[in-house]
Amino acid sequence: MKTKKLIYKLIGLILILAAGCEMEKPAALPELTTLPLTNITSISALSGGSITWDGGAIVTARGVCWSTSFNTTLSDNITTDGDGTGSFESSVTGLSGGTYYYIRAYATNSAGTAYGNKIIFITPLTDNDGNIYNAAQIGTQVWMTENLKTTRFNDNTKIPNVTENAAWITLSTPAYCWYKNSEITNDYKYGALYNWFAVNTGKLCPSGWHVPEEADWSILTDYLGGEYSAGGKLKEQGVNHWFSPNLGASNIFGFTALPAGYRSGLNSGSFRAIGYIGWWWASTESDLNWARNRTMAFDVSEIARGQGLKRNGYSVRCVKN
Repeated sequence: MKTKKLIYKLIGLILILAAGCEMEKPAALPELTTLPLTNITSISALSGGSITWDGGAIVTARGVCWSTSFNTTLSDNITTDGDGTGSFESSVTGLSGGTYYYIRAYATNSAGTAYGNKIIFITPLTDNDGNIYNAAQIGTQVWMTENLKTTRFNDNTKIPNVTENAAWITLSTPAYCWYKNSEITNDYKYGALYNWFAVNTGKLCPSGWHVPEEADWSILTDYLGGEYSAGGKLKEQGVNHWFSPNLGASNIFGFTALPAGYRSGLNSGSFRAIGYIGWWWASTESDLNWARNRTMAFDVSEIARGQGLKRNGYSVRCVKN
């Protein structure tokens, strides 16, 4: 009888010890996902996370972390958005326009910090008129995906809008115009046309951006496989803005080049070639009267390098410094 009692006591002790071991099982890291971003502006965005399991321990801190580095962690920018499991919203602030960011949610418990899936996003940028532009990374560069349409330099001074042909063809100072002087028709579609003197101020693009130099254009076209095919990869697809056949147009990187035409700086000061050809300035000077440019046309897939009279009105794209 005493032996049986001893055995029962031993079994009870074993069960108690086993239960204690189960209770003292170490916590695991939480499990979570990063929520898609919304309300992205040039300086802010909304994000957040969803914690589906606390890892067996209380989640004491949660939020998102973000930076321009691929492996963003708590040592970078963070939000703190309470504790516990479930979904939470995070307000991300202090961003810079036209910049790529990496963001992911985090959750911390006694076992450490776990991270959600990583999301990459790029912020739009704003000019001094309040126009908002999207941007895209192409190789090592970040380019605007729209033609510039600002009427102010980045120091907020106004750029003269010269409409009279006789005045336009005699200019040696900065100016802009809309194709056929129609802002309503051409502002959001094609952007403005600028003479090279506006480009040469170095103040045409938003701060942190610049009008591409000859070398910038070459880096772009080399990355796209050379000038012969690069134009097609940059042109908007279809014939809504380009005339048929819009040869080779794939727009694979979202550059969305449009045929905004140009304004002549010679005798007539007339507007020409909208729908057929687009001209874009380089900031590189050729000589006293000429500066470098690039052109794309409806019937070829190449991007052609050339030069234009500084008084001509061409489109402008900006590239990040």
